[in-house]
Amino acid sequence: MRSYSFPAVLVFFLQAAMLSGEEVIRVACVGDSITFGAGVENRGQNNYPKVLGRLLGAGYETRNFGVNGATLLKKGDKPYWKTGAFKAATGFKPHIVIVKLGTNDSKPQNWKHKGQYATDLDALAYHFASLPTRPKIWLCKPAPVYRDRWGINEKAVKGEVIPLLEGVAKKKKLPIIDLYKALSGIKQHFPDGIHPNAKGAEILARAVYQAIKGKAKRTNVALPVVAGN
Repeated sequence: MRSYSFPAVLVFFLQAAMLSGEEVIRVACVGDSITFGAGVENRGQNNYPKVLGRLLGAGYETRNFGVNGATLLKKGDKPYWKTGAFKAATGFKPHIVIVKLGTNDSKPQNWKHKGQYATDLDALAYHFASLPTRPKIWLCKPAPVYRDRWGINEKAVKGEVIPLLEGVAKKKKLPIIDLYKALSGIKQHFPDGIHPNAKGAEILARAVYQAIKGKAKRTNVALPVVAGN
């Protein structure tokens, strides 16, 4: 069984490279409109990858490869595979890839292909894991759906998408970032029921930050939301 786990020796060399200034650690945030930052006030500064970059600080370069409406499913109505962001994320040659897809897959026209979800997730992880930089891949559980709309629905996300993701992660030994848990109980930060606002995006970014750094005690890092003009 092929494994996509990140070799400990590579972690060492990445840290050494960061300290020596030879190369920054490149972080690719792959995802849909929640990654892109749709609905976030002053999106350019407050989308979650941007906030994550500020949290990580020097030694990291974080880029947003989110696409509005994107699906993980290759047979979905807007496959991430066919987007320019997918090509750009690949060309970025990341050392870390954060995959947050699945919300749009819950739409009826997409979820009728749910039998391919695990296979397509496996393929996406394998695609990035096979890059020369041999990046560490994190799979993110989708955010809670506080209001069913546009075909996106909580029943499919919680009851089907997440279990399939957990199955792939377990089989391929990939770490999971539980954004469903991290973003639960904060309905007030999801104005349209689907997309987080700037505060919600910050909470999301902190959850990803904790996963990358592996230090829960850093959750109190001060980082104010950047106000719009």
